[in-house]
Amino acid sequence: MVTETEIKLRASRETLTALREHPLLKKRNKSGWEQRELFNQYFDTPERDLAQAKVALRIRRDGDALIQTLKSGGQSVAGLSARNEYDWTLSTAELDLDKLDAECWPAALAELDKQRIQPLFTTDFIRQRAEIAWGRGKTKVVIEAALDLGKVIAHGQEEEICELELELRQGDPEALLELAAELAADLPLMPCDISKAERGYRLFDAGSYALSLCAPSVQAEHTLDDTFCALAWHLLSSSQRLAEQYRFNGHWRLLLDWVEQLSELRALLASLGQAAPRAASHELRSTLDALLSEWRPRTQAGVLDEAVRQAAPAQFAEELTGTRWGLFSLTASRWLLARSWTVTRTNRGNRQGAAVLGNWLPTLLADEGTALQLKRYQKQPEDLAEQLPRIERLLVWLHLARGVLEVPEVDRLYGALNKLHELASRPLDEELLDARMLQAQSLLSSKAWKQLVN
Repeated sequence: MVTETEIKLRASRETLTALREHPLLKKRNKSGWEQRELFNQYFDTPERDLAQAKVALRIRRDGDALIQTLKSGGQSVAGLSARNEYDWTLSTAELDLDKLDAECWPAALAELDKQRIQPLFTTDFIRQRAEIAWGRGKTKVVIEAALDLGKVIAHGQEEEICELELELRQGDPEALLELAAELAADLPLMPCDISKAERGYRLFDAGSYALSLCAPSVQAEHTLDDTFCALAWHLLSSSQRLAEQYRFNGHWRLLLDWVEQLSELRALLASLGQAAPRAASHELRSTLDALLSEWRPRTQAGVLDEAVRQAAPAQFAEELTGTRWGLFSLTASRWLLARSWTVTRTNRGNRQGAAVLGNWLPTLLADEGTALQLKRYQKQPEDLAEQLPRIERLLVWLHLARGVLEVPEVDRLYGALNKLHELASRPLDEELLDARMLQAQSLLSSKAWKQLVN
């Protein structure tokens, strides 16, 4: 068994061609480009039991070689994935079920009748691969770069494969993100954690690509640094999955959710005070602001305008022809992996980052809640929109970490604040002003708000 650590980057045909000639790859290419034609047959039961257990089983023909591969036990964080991989050389292009023993076969499939496993779909592509030497100080790093062009064929449907795959052969996983980010600064590359096998399943069932990621477990005794890191990874990973699926099917709800994830990430970055100095997150915040300034008005307009909704998929496709989204995703991943917000902060910032969440979060909510000045906006509801950034900072923590708060009716508080945010975001009219005043009063009178803020 080996552990495969890799990152997949969706590209265009033009980008694949440009990658071969990119100065960074040309300078560090130690093997030259080798081309192979790979034919892959994937297997599962008719009910797709293997897919449900996060297992991929295939036979690959690579020249004269036949290789049976089982991949399992994987995890993906913001496009960087790691999976256990088992390979066996075969003499014929038929599954050897005897190889699927207890050493590699997941316990979740222990009762499965393996005789029911059958061919399901194919992924055939031409791969151009090269070994890239990527030094990090005195540490040797070897990365396999693969340019894959072909198609997935399943259930009478097909989808193009056009991607750069970077796989770590030796060294630190952070090197994959470093190389990917430098390439994405010049070329449109989109982090994409959907494997070729998942694309085959998605052709059977567009909903099989799971969009909802389990939110990290947040505990009162966790440090602020650890909690922030876990929550930011979650939001970034979710936004990447939403972007991939919206690119695939153009469903409006996915675009709304993508913008919401980016808004929450922006609020999270702005909420940490000296634990994350503004200079440390300036680049990420600036790019997020640019994305949100363009896409949030579109989604707001699209709620009532069908023409805006219809135009959005083409506009999103245009977004992906540039470098902004891919470079932001990879830069944010590197920033989180290296915990870059901790590098230049003061001793006070270090103490704040080491504070336990159960002590830090009530203080944050009290400070932000007091500064929100709800009594003022009862009298001046027309100005409530100016407090949207503060409301969003409150909301992101109540959304993802309210379980650590020992206050009554905290779920009701989260719902009430969500409603206030929705009212603050809408265009003004007389009816809206009354609704804002009533909602501000509802919050002020809630038990949770009184305990947190007063």
